Amino acid sequence: MNTLGLSMIMKMGCFCTRESVNINGVKYVVKERLGEGGFSCVDLVENTTTKKKYALKRIVCHSIDDQKTAMQEINYYKKLRHPNIIELIDSTFKGSADIVVQATSEAYLVLPYYKRGTLHDYLTLRSFSKHHLDVKDIIRMFLEICAAIKFLHDFTPDPIAHRDIKTANVCLTEQGDPILMDLGSCAPAKVQVCGAQDAQRLQDIAAERCSMTYRAPELFNIESYCVIDQRTDIWVNIV
Repeated sequence: MNTLGLSMIMKMGCFCTRESVNINGVKYVVKERLGEGGFSCVDLVENTTTKKKYALKRIVCHSIDDQKTAMQEINYYKKLRHPNIIELIDSTFKGSADIVVQATSEAYLVLPYYKRGTLHDYLTLRSFSKHHLDVKDIIRMFLEICAAIKFLHDFTPDPIAHRDIKTANVCLTEQGDPILMDLGSCAPAKVQVCGAQDAQRLQDIAAERCSMTYRAPELFNIESYCVIDQRTDIWVNIV
């Protein structure tokens, strides 16, 4: 068999074995890996019927607590409806986490796919091309991101803090509108810390879910008796 024929068979084989995922009766084909983190990954998937593309976030759960955390993230997506906050298309769980039998489960979150990527990607490309953003666009994006954060902070009955606001967690629509994403770090905004144990627990959660570079100063060394609130999303790093 010549090299061309072998190459075609290899390509056909790759195409035929491409992973597919069924979520609540809808079949998606995995196209490529978009990103990967410590506890989750994001794939580009295509609805086999409509051919529309989505971002599929998979969260690996090694315990019941992990499943509760993933479910909390899903619930935040469901109840936080705002033009500048990413929406949840669909979700489900596969498997069942049980630490006794060393089993794991996965949470599947179907999210919109933004071809322009994140604000971080966009700014990086701009810096390479040495074309700076127009001041009006900067102000517009900033105000829309602030509107999303204000929506979280004013949410009733309980205000919510994002705790990991950064350019890599802001997607851009085709029209250049910013969309705040990754609600895995979200938590009740106001937390009453009563004792060293509470403080250490909250500090551990912050270390796990909030990027170090963008973490509020009060989440690094939490006092034993204090109140943490919405200000974790609003602080200035003065160099």
